[in-house]
Amino acid sequence: MSDSTQLNRKLIYRCRVFDVYEGDAQLPDGRIFNQSWIDHRPCIAVVPVNSDGNLVLIRQYRHAVGGMIVEIPAGNMDRDGESVEDCVQRELTEEIGFRAGRLIRLFEGYLVPGYCNEYMYFYLALDLHPASLPGDEDEYIRVMTVSFAEARRMIREKEIIDAKTALGIQMARDVLEPVSGSR
Repeated sequence: MSDSTQLNRKLIYRCRVFDVYEGDAQLPDGRIFNQSWIDHRPCIAVVPVNSDGNLVLIRQYRHAVGGMIVEIPAGNMDRDGESVEDCVQRELTEEIGFRAGRLIRLFEGYLVPGYCNEYMYFYLALDLHPASLPGDEDEYIRVMTVSFAEARRMIREKEIIDAKTALGIQMARDVLEPVSGSR
């Protein structure tokens, strides 16, 4: 349930993944303000772990940040009638060439709620087996495998600078390497 009331909205821009709007909204205390926001499709992010216990990550070209960055596989729920789990499996096959025998939901929530309603579902993918689908035409991806220790080092040394990837790796580690007592 919303704590504000949308009074009006004007579509500013539309693309295949999101729409940008401007409009007036009323806060719970009655104040009215002008706001810009992005209406984004739900999406998934998945942390694949192979039979050796290593992470299967991707190095992907991202024009918005000017180069290649290390990420976990992720994608938009852009197919009619596709479930969250079906989207996870599709993105795994498109981006790393595997399907998961077992999926564990790690977390779900908003990514940047200050200006966007993008909602992401995080999963851990285990029992990987080869499967592939053609990747998206607008993506340039290279697959890489690293240990959890190496991934933690990459986060510390800013070789991994994608927030969803750092979060996903930490949540997967917490599931796979539970720590007893306090940290």
